[in-house]
Amino acid sequence: MTAKRLLVLVSIVTAVLLFVAAAAAQGSLTPKEELGKNLFFDTNLSDPPGQACAVCHGPEVGYTGPEQAINAAGAVYEGAVAGRFGNRKPPAAAYAGDSPILHFDGTTWVGGMFWDGRATGNTLGDPLAEQAQGPFLNPLEQNNASAQVVFDKVLASSYKDLFTQVCTDPASYYNCIGRSIAAYERSAEVSQFTSKYDYWLKGQARLTGQEMLGLNLFNGKANCGNCHTAPLFTDFTYDNLGVPRNPLNPFYNEPEWNPLGQDWVDEGLGGFLKAAGYDETVYRPEMGKQKVPTLRNVDLRPTRNFIKAYSHNGYFKSLWEIVHFYNTRDVPGAGWPAPEVAANVNTTELGNLGLNRGEELAIVAFLKTLSYGYQP
Repeated sequence: MTAKRLLVLVSIVTAVLLFVAAAAAQGSLTPKEELGKNLFFDTNLSDPPGQACAVCHGPEVGYTGPEQAINAAGAVYEGAVAGRFGNRKPPAAAYAGDSPILHFDGTTWVGGMFWDGRATGNTLGDPLAEQAQGPFLNPLEQNNASAQVVFDKVLASSYKDLFTQVCTDPASYYNCIGRSIAAYERSAEVSQFTSKYDYWLKGQARLTGQEMLGLNLFNGKANCGNCHTAPLFTDFTYDNLGVPRNPLNPFYNEPEWNPLGQDWVDEGLGGFLKAAGYDETVYRPEMGKQKVPTLRNVDLRPTRNFIKAYSHNGYFKSLWEIVHFYNTRDVPGAGWPAPEVAANVNTTELGNLGLNRGEELAIVAFLKTLSYGYQP
C-alpha cells in the first residue's frame, strides 16, 4: 500500500471516529441517509481504489479539504490516479441542500452546485444529487469508466443489501446513488445547526462583545450579509470578488488535462454558460463569477493552528487574510495582486470598506461562532 493510500485510509477512519459521538447526538439516520454515508466514506468506489468523497470533503474541517499541507499550497486535491489534480479547492459539502436548480432570476444567476454551477439540477431536479454523481466519473477525481462500474462496486460491497433496499430500480441505480449521498449531506449529521451562533439565536449562549461587534459589522458596514445571508450564510448566487490566481495550483502543470498551462484562466460560471451554448450576451457578464459559499463551519478545524484555504482557488490561508482582502482590495498601496479575471469584479460591496484592524478581527471572531459542535 502506498503512503498516499495509507494516509487516506487513516484520515477517513479518524474522521469517522471523530464524528460518531456527534452523529449519535443528532439522532439516527434514515436508510437512505445511511446508504449515502456508506457511499461517502467508501474508498473502493474509485479506480484505483483509495479515493472516497471524504478524501476531499473531510468532516473534521466542515466537509471541505482536510489536508493541511495541500491547503497551505495549491489547495487542489489529487484524484485517485497519482499526479492528476482538479482545478479548484473542494467546496463544502454541508449546508448545500437548499441550493435551487440553476436559473436566472432577472438580475443574477442562482442555484446549481460546484463553484461554476455546472451541476444545474435540470436532470434530477436536485443540484446536490447531480453534484454527488460528478466526481465518480471525473478522470481527475475518482476516475471510474462509467456509472455501471460504480454501482457494480456498490453491489459487491458490504452494504449491498442496504443499497438494494433503498435503490429498488436497477435502471435508476446511479441516480439513486447521487440522491442517497445528497440525503446524507442534508442530514443532521452533516448539516448540523449546533454552532454558538445557533445557540445564541435560541437564547442558550451569549456572544462576546467582540463577536457581537463582528455580527453587526457583518450585517452592516462590511456588507458580508448581502450575499452570505443567514441562516445558511449563502444566497446561492455568484460573484467575482477579484481574487488573484493561485500560482501554486497544480492544475497549471497538467498538460494532458490543461493544454493552456499557465495561461489557463478560471472563468467560473461564465465559462460554464459559454460551454453550455448560451449566447455571449448571457455568459460574458458572468465571466469570473464563482458561487457564494456557505460560511458555516468556515473556521472548523481539528487543531487551532491547522491551515484551511479560502476562496474557490484557495488563495487565502486564514480568515483574517480574506477579510482583510475584502476590506482593502482596492486601497492604493495595499499590495494585492491583480484579479485572475478582471471583468465583472464586484466593486460596490467590497474593496475599500474602511474597516480598521479591530473591526476586521471582530468579523473573524463572529465567523468563528459558526462552527458546529458548540457545547453551551
